[in-house]
Parts: sequence; structure tokens; C-alpha cells
Amino acid sequence: MNHAARRVQAVYFTLLIGNTLAASFIWGVNTLFLLDAGLSNLEAFAANAFFSVGMVIFEVPTGVVADTLGRRVSYLLGTLTLAVTTALYYWLWVIEAPFWAWAVVSILLGLGFTFFSGATEAWLVDALTATNYTGSLEHVFGRGTALSGAAMFIGSITGGAVAQATDLGVPFIMRAGVLVVMFVVAALLMHDLGFTPASRAHPLQATKTVFNASLKYGLGRPPVRYLMFASFFTTGVGFYVFYALQPYLVELWGDEDAYSVAGLAAAILSGAQVIGGYLAPWVRRRFRRRTTTILLSLIVSTGVLVALGLNRSFWLALVLLVLWGLVDAASGPVRRAYLNDMIPSAQRATVLSFDSLMGSAGGAVIQPVLGRSADIWGYPGSLLVSSAFQVLAAPFVWLSRRQQSPADAATGVSADAAAEAAEPTGGPQAD
Repeated sequence: MNHAARRVQAVYFTLLIGNTLAASFIWGVNTLFLLDAGLSNLEAFAANAFFSVGMVIFEVPTGVVADTLGRRVSYLLGTLTLAVTTALYYWLWVIEAPFWAWAVVSILLGLGFTFFSGATEAWLVDALTATNYTGSLEHVFGRGTALSGAAMFIGSITGGAVAQATDLGVPFIMRAGVLVVMFVVAALLMHDLGFTPASRAHPLQATKTVFNASLKYGLGRPPVRYLMFASFFTTGVGFYVFYALQPYLVELWGDEDAYSVAGLAAAILSGAQVIGGYLAPWVRRRFRRRTTTILLSLIVSTGVLVALGLNRSFWLALVLLVLWGLVDAASGPVRRAYLNDMIPSAQRATVLSFDSLMGSAGGAVIQPVLGRSADIWGYPGSLLVSSAFQVLAAPFVWLSRRQQSPADAATGVSADAAAEAAEPTGGPQAD
């Protein structure tokens, strides 16, 4: 690997570690934080759903920002927005604000995350192409997954311990502080490579051009479209399960004040993410097609959710949680590489934002339903319902596979020509 490509990866990993560390301070205690503020299960997961609503609303506009003004600008706006809205979340907890206030600030939190989604990944792939990187995307994404898992482990353990020693609000203050630091780091290190922002002389026309092209290369391509539809179910369920595992483990443990046990869920998933991230390239080599890995991970993950719903043992739950995290972490980089290999550079950030939008839409719809199911049948029952939602993603992954896109069997960094080769053919080809 040449020096320039190595430096690009170093910057990407730095940004990824910083973002994950900041976010994970609250991941282990977020649901308990909302419940402590006086919200019911339905209201707590509805607040999370409004976060997803915010992502649905702002995904495409912020993706266009990244494809017109630049990925760096989008990242910097994201850090500032998240720092401010995280501070607002803490303030709502202090004053025990009504639900409508949580809904509004959750939407603004979603705005902050949409500046990140698509932009950082698009920056990486374009910069690697510009620096003549010839390795596989799975290797880079897998290593990034492992490093973010390590940051998540440190952050979630720290957040849970700090909450136990102080109160549930302090991890949110810590998160806002790290985000401010990341703004400075990105301003110094992150520069757009292999991508020229659209002319700012006519921003509305540039926005329209990018948006239309993104529809063509996103929803207009069957293999991309079906993969996006699948994310409606997988991401929606993933949002709920991640946050439901906190009170689920506390309930199995038998002590509702055991905040460190709640943080354990995020810590275990982070450890599994480290291992799964390093396994991703190995898993990719075991199968000729990327969609095989994605489909198998869906089946195994769904089975784990069923087992968690039927389980009543705290220690067995930890084992199942590790398996769930490993499967997700090992298949995630494969899915991301598959998607990126089907998207041209100029529309990459916006198309990736479309993908994130579909997942956020799933979170907005599915989370309140599952939160209500937890009120009625408890967390085990809601996990069983989660498995039923998640299995609905499998047919869409299969439909994407049926298109036989060149990206399904690709092994290197994508080029725009590869995306052009994947033009819709009017129907699936024979396997």
C-alpha cells in the first residue's frame, strides 16, 4: 500500500474512532436515561423513532450537501449539530421535559447524524481511488469495524461506570465534549480527495442534478434498490434490539439500578464487533458472492433473536448477544463494499444517504411498534416480534442477488465503470 492511501485510512480510522467513542458514552445507558426522565417504554422508543424520523427527513438534503459542497463540510456540520443537540438532551433530562420536547430534539439529533451518514464513507472510497489503493474494500471496512468496536467497548464501559458513580446525565456531557474535539481534528486532517464539489454558483441547479442522478443510480438500479428495501427491516430492528438489550439484561440480572450491567450489553457488542470486523475479509473469501454472506447473516441473526426471546438465563443471554454481534459485524463490511461498488463517485454520498434513509424509515416505523410490544409482552416477547420483522429482509436481499450485479463478485475498490456496468436490465438474470 502506498503512503498516500495509508494516510487516507489513518484519517478515516481516526474520525471513526472519535465518532464512535463519543456516541458510545451513552449507548449503554440511553434507554435507562429516557426511562429515568419519566418516559414509558412506548415513549422512550418513540423518542428513538423520532430520531429516525429526523434522519428520514434530512438524509437526502444532507447527502446532497456532501455531494455539492463537499464531504468535509458535511462532516464538520455534523459534529457541531450533534454536540449542540446532545447538550439539549441533557437539559431535557434535568428539567424532566414533556414528551413533545424529546421528540423535537430527537429529530434534530437525527439531523446531526445525517451529515455523517454517507459523507464519511464516500470520502474514504473516493480518496482511496484517488490514491491508487488496490486492496479490497472489505479489508478497510472490516478494520474500521474492529477499531470502532474497540472504541465502542471503551466508551460504553466508561459511560456505564460514570453513570453508576455519578448520574445518568454525565455521559451525555462527555459525549458533547468529545464531539467538539472531533470538529477540530476533522478541520485539520480531513480534505476532499478524488472528488470535486459541484459549482457553488448555482447551488439549486447543482442540488437538482445530484438528486436526479442519485435517483438513477440508487432506486433506479434494481440490485441497489432491493438492498435498500432490506435495510428498512434490518436497521429498524437493529435500532430497537440494541437499546432494548439494556433493560432486558438488567431485568434478567434482577437489579434495576445496575447501570453497569446495562453498559455490559454495549461492551459485549463492541467486543464482538472487533472480532467480527477482522473476520469480515476472511468471511468474504469463503463465498464467491457477497450476497451469500449477507443472506446467511440474516438467517443466523434472526435465529439468535428467537433464542433471546425464549431465554430466561442472564449468562446464556450474554452468549447469544456475542453471537448476534459477531454475525452483524462480520457481514456489515461485506454489505457496505457491495453497495459502494455499485455507486459512481459523484453520487456516492447521496445514494448512501438514500440507503441510510431507508434504514431510518424502518426505525421510525418499527421501533414504536416493538416498544409497545415490550409494554404488553415484556422484552422477551418484543424480541420474538423483532425476529419476525427482520426475516422480511431476506426476500429483498435475494432479489438483489438475482440481478447478478458485477459488484456481487467484485473484490477490489470500485470504479465508476463498474457501477455503469450494473445498469438495470429490465429483470433478473438466471443464476
